[in-house]
Amino acid sequence: MRYIIIGAGAVGGAVGGRLAQSGREVVLVARGAHLAALRAHGLRLRVPQGEAVLDLPAVEGPAELGPLRADDVLVLAVKTQDTQAALAAWGPAPVEGGGTAAQRLPLLCAQNGVEGQRLALRGFRRVYGVCVWLPATHVEPGAVSAAGTPLTGMLHLGRYPHGTDDTLRRIAADLESAHFEAPVVPDVSRWQYAKLLGNLANAMEAVSGPLVSEEAVALYARVRAEGEAVLAAAGIAYASAEEQSTLRGDKITLVPLPGAPRGGGSSWQSLTRGTGTIEADHLNGEIVLLGRLHGVPAPLNELLQRLANSFARKGRAAGSLPVAELVRLADEVEQENSR
Repeated sequence: MRYIIIGAGAVGGAVGGRLAQSGREVVLVARGAHLAALRAHGLRLRVPQGEAVLDLPAVEGPAELGPLRADDVLVLAVKTQDTQAALAAWGPAPVEGGGTAAQRLPLLCAQNGVEGQRLALRGFRRVYGVCVWLPATHVEPGAVSAAGTPLTGMLHLGRYPHGTDDTLRRIAADLESAHFEAPVVPDVSRWQYAKLLGNLANAMEAVSGPLVSEEAVALYARVRAEGEAVLAAAGIAYASAEEQSTLRGDKITLVPLPGAPRGGGSSWQSLTRGTGTIEADHLNGEIVLLGRLHGVPAPLNELLQRLANSFARKGRAAGSLPVAELVRLADEVEQENSR
């Protein structure tokens, strides 16, 4: 199988780079300065085992590849807010032997949140969910770092909305030869909703920096409790913290990488790169949406969604809102909600 990584940023670059290092055929899809750097110098991948420069094909869209192959696997690793554009570009791409990518090829949604695969299923017949546990960073064109060891990451795989198949098992085998653990599960959404609860901290980190102080940790506990209440009201199951911890164990330990400090997660990186967009609508906003559908207020997540979007729109520096000020704003919106 050939892996076409649509969105070769932190997650996509790490997955594509590791697959290429294990001997799999990989094409990277990127845009702008990152695409230019990939074409000129290759992908610079930093991992605990060392740094490598990988000379891989890099394209902006499917037209540069000609008809896609019947054994191609599309890995959608763009931020959720960029999903529609990616699906529109790749869905109609012709495949050798007839038909289109949307009709014939497997599409793996390696994204935070749960919305990307919903969007994909409207057009693609074979959609797979991926629960991504992969600490990776992309803030410089052409360079990606992944600090996990001995495994680079853990990627739960499942058909969306449920089930498994032989295609997934073949993909899992390839991933497991490339420094990933890739459990194939019939209930991938249960793992993704568990990850979503953790990702509710992304907006906090983006606007106020890493959650290291007691007041930041305490505020996240309130944000998460709000999310858990919403999922309970919606009847949505998710893997417990104990189940996740038992499975991960000490398989993914972060180590400092020379020349590649890990400043923050995906939302923090979006602000740092000045992309102008952020994924909060599909993380905290997912809780807000479910809360509105099921009559459960989610004022803290609504606040974080609004702040993160404002930071991205105005180009404010990541982490520039003092935690004390964020806590004050959170207290205010909760008090307003209780009136």
